[in-house]
Amino acid sequence: MIGISKLYCGTVEPSDALRYGRDSSQLPSHLLQFSKDKRPVIVWNVTRRCNLKCVHCYAHAKNTSFDNEMTTEQGKQLIDDLADFGSPVMLFSGGEPLVRKDLPQLAAYAVEKGMRAVISTNGTLITPEMARNLKEIGLSYVGISLDGMEEINDRFRGVSGAFKSALQGIKNSQTAGIKVGLRFTINKFNVNEIPKIFQLLEDMDIPRVCFYHLVYAGRGSQMVEEDLTHEGTRAAVDLIIDETKRLFDKGKPKEVLTVDNHADGPYTYLRLLKENPERAKDVLELLKWNEGNNSGRGIGCVSWDGEVYADQFWRHHSFGNVKDRPFSQIWTDTSETLMGKLKEKKKYVKGRCATCNWLDVCGGNFRVRAEAVSGDIWAPDPACYLTDEEIALAYSSVHCE
Repeated sequence: MIGISKLYCGTVEPSDALRYGRDSSQLPSHLLQFSKDKRPVIVWNVTRRCNLKCVHCYAHAKNTSFDNEMTTEQGKQLIDDLADFGSPVMLFSGGEPLVRKDLPQLAAYAVEKGMRAVISTNGTLITPEMARNLKEIGLSYVGISLDGMEEINDRFRGVSGAFKSALQGIKNSQTAGIKVGLRFTINKFNVNEIPKIFQLLEDMDIPRVCFYHLVYAGRGSQMVEEDLTHEGTRAAVDLIIDETKRLFDKGKPKEVLTVDNHADGPYTYLRLLKENPERAKDVLELLKWNEGNNSGRGIGCVSWDGEVYADQFWRHHSFGNVKDRPFSQIWTDTSETLMGKLKEKKKYVKGRCATCNWLDVCGGNFRVRAEAVSGDIWAPDPACYLTDEEIALAYSSVHCE
């Protein structure tokens, strides 16, 4: 997760994180990525059921009941363990999490245990009553997925009317006083919608947006050919930076992040180095603290059936099940070969990743994408768009520290 607005527009300084000792239990949510202990943020896919049919769904969600979902009581036991373990955030996802009738109860329990509870949703089920309920239980944030304006979004979501229902969910959340943001997955068919998303942020006074790079997992594994070229990705990131700065300069700043391609960090830094070298010093420090990809360390996933994964895209490799053993024990058991290697993955990456001078900043990027394309978990991430010349640049040589 790369905070474009934080880095490029200077809305966060290294001193902001240092003020809290960079301890994840003390850091406010917008600074968590700079923690030094990397206690895992947990994505809990509470259900596989969904009322939409998104073409890029990593969970292969369907609008049907499944009989292997964790019970309410098992969910509370998971939350107890995570709270004791020091995980700062529980992100309830799916499928569509709001199809679970006990979702408000589970979210309320996480808040009671001192965790930040957030929901990743398609927004179509956020009625005024549901929004008020979520506000009352202390929900921190609702991330609503949109992949463009009405025509494009409904095509990706597979259901006519999904866009209008999501917009109503946004309005209902805002009326209830819940912080709401957008989630957008970039690909060839919707990249031209990015300016329209920024316009929507401005028009509806939405404070946050996350732009997700495509990950080849679930139904998204069928979309490899729909991913942007390296040149296209660079252009998209430049567009996101430019639009972020436009709103910032206009006095309407938004929190803008890119997710799932950590080449965005060095790319943003190298752009700033040309435009604002003094700011680039602070950005480099923040990127080092961010550490790039944290699958298996700073982010983890629990599935609807209790299986534990390195992140929500690693469903082909489970480390264990929370019904059999607490998450905290599974997560710290480095005798499991892959878990141990993910904790120190910079030692195992190959090819241009192994020789890249930005490895400490990027963290080796996404291993799932590498495996999907090459069959080798440790091969270079094919979505890395940095040139050979850029990865050969050592930050110690391009910027004196």
